[in-house]
Amino acid sequence: MAGLRLAVFCILASLCFSSSLCAADDVEVFVKGVTSIAKTDDNFICATLDWWPSEKCDYNQCPWEKAGLLNLDLNSKILANAIKAFDPLRIRLGGSLQDQLVYQVGDSIKKFPHFKRRDDGLFGFSRGSLPMDRWDQLNALFKQTNAKITFGLNALIGKRKSDNSTLWVGEWNSKNARDFMKYTASKGYMIDSYELGNELCASGVSARLEADQYAKDIIQLKEIVKELYPDRETQPKVLGPAGFYDTEWFKTFLEVSGPHVVDGVTHHIYNLGAGVDKTLINKIQDPYFLDEIAETFKDLENVVKEFGPWAGPWVGESGGAYNSGGKDVSHTFVNGFWYLDQLGMTATFNNKVYCRQSLIGGNYGLLNTTSFIPNPDYYGYLLLFLTRK
Repeated sequence: MAGLRLAVFCILASLCFSSSLCAADDVEVFVKGVTSIAKTDDNFICATLDWWPSEKCDYNQCPWEKAGLLNLDLNSKILANAIKAFDPLRIRLGGSLQDQLVYQVGDSIKKFPHFKRRDDGLFGFSRGSLPMDRWDQLNALFKQTNAKITFGLNALIGKRKSDNSTLWVGEWNSKNARDFMKYTASKGYMIDSYELGNELCASGVSARLEADQYAKDIIQLKEIVKELYPDRETQPKVLGPAGFYDTEWFKTFLEVSGPHVVDGVTHHIYNLGAGVDKTLINKIQDPYFLDEIAETFKDLENVVKEFGPWAGPWVGESGGAYNSGGKDVSHTFVNGFWYLDQLGMTATFNNKVYCRQSLIGGNYGLLNTTSFIPNPDYYGYLLLFLTRK
């Protein structure tokens, strides 16, 4: 009803500007809502937090500063209040470096490195690690703000790079992930969902996996989740493949993994191109360009209906322009033309969740990287949330 009231208010306001209607004494408006065209999850609103260190730079700028999960100021009241406003805000923890992250728990990993610049590493960085005291601190914030957490797991542990430049082969070694999940469950930390890997599907970005092998890996993850969380009421969902849509890859993945293994089919959207593109602001304001991505949403919706009807498509990460977004564009008012259009389009094509890259960090953060003050898109997101209540 709140959304209906807002829509009616906007219609009447526009009529008042274009006619003498507002001078009438009494106006009756009837809105007949009979048929729904799609249904989203109750927690459709989502934002991401990433592992990038402050050394992450693109196009001679370094817009992440201390906005990564390992160095973010968790005591910021502005940050906490920004999350609380959604009550609950779904937050996806992951991103490019998650497949180089190990967890400082258990005995399966002997060395716990820190992320450092490394030219021969994936995305230009070495492996890194998550201390459990930092994980405890993060969960204190999530509990305080009632956030719903999706955690992205490292899918490359145990695998090796093949002779092919980007293909990784071999079985997933789940020991470190299992130790981490066991620790998380033992502490009573609430995890809404676990996601395996980041942008490893189809042609990948810096690394890729074959669909049938990834399906076997995610079956293994599902078994671990069922073992560690036997209560079906509180059992975290399993998500994947967390990458860019490719019809044949996604079909094979769903066929091989089988019924009721994956609960959400996550895909990523960066339809505006590179953040350095000088035409970025023009693309954002071009409705014909913005509509081009609709075919991807439609195709994925159909594939999920046919090969994975027990699941639903999720936008697991979407920042508009890749490589940290566009400087002086992605955090400004004009970005809302792309962003609000995306929210409506994804809902229309039955995407259950939409995760904005990022809550904070890069040029596309909903919050300013240093001050935590909300950027314009934050208010667009908040308005959508309030109209859904």
